[in-house]
Amino acid sequence: MGINTNTWNKLRYTLYLPVYDLVAGRVFAKYRKRSVSLLQAKPDAAILLVGAGTGLDLEFLKGYTHLTATDITPGMISTLKARAGKLQLPVKALVMDGQQLAFPDNSFDAVLLHLIIAVIPDPVACIKEVERVLKPGGTVMVFDKFLPDGQHPSLLRKLLNQVAATLFSDINRSIGAIVSHTSLQIELNEPAALGGTFRIVRLRKPLLP
Repeated sequence: MGINTNTWNKLRYTLYLPVYDLVAGRVFAKYRKRSVSLLQAKPDAAILLVGAGTGLDLEFLKGYTHLTATDITPGMISTLKARAGKLQLPVKALVMDGQQLAFPDNSFDAVLLHLIIAVIPDPVACIKEVERVLKPGGTVMVFDKFLPDGQHPSLLRKLLNQVAATLFSDINRSIGAIVSHTSLQIELNEPAALGGTFRIVRLRKPLLP
């Protein structure tokens, strides 16, 4: 796992906080909006945002009345709370590790995972926790960068990933491989930013038999 730990993530994202919105907001706004629209959730649905950062998704969630947002970096959550206040959105914002969600089983109708699966130290632990807290039939929307399923990274990409994973996020993760550790089913997988390097993926938790 190396340097990609919760402690390192807290430190680097605290340092990135002053410029985070400029980089992660303007560049990816239309993809965040697209992902939320594909969620197809009802206004009163219980929606969880894991790794919510400064709350850049909130402007696309106006009208939703049961929002919970988590992030491991306290500074991010403070900024998110301020943004929710300006937008007059009711959001329960909590500092929390996305690999250990402090919620009961089957708590949420939908989950947003925007730019977190490629950052979090253990993406499998994260997706398993998301599956656990999601209600049967619930939806997960993922927006992140992924290696095409079945493709192995080149030597150059492996070398570049040593830098990318330390400073920003892992560029060699496969959404199919991560999801395969759960019962979640991939309903949609469409290209997004940078010629499809970023993907928008919709997952569904099967209904109970």
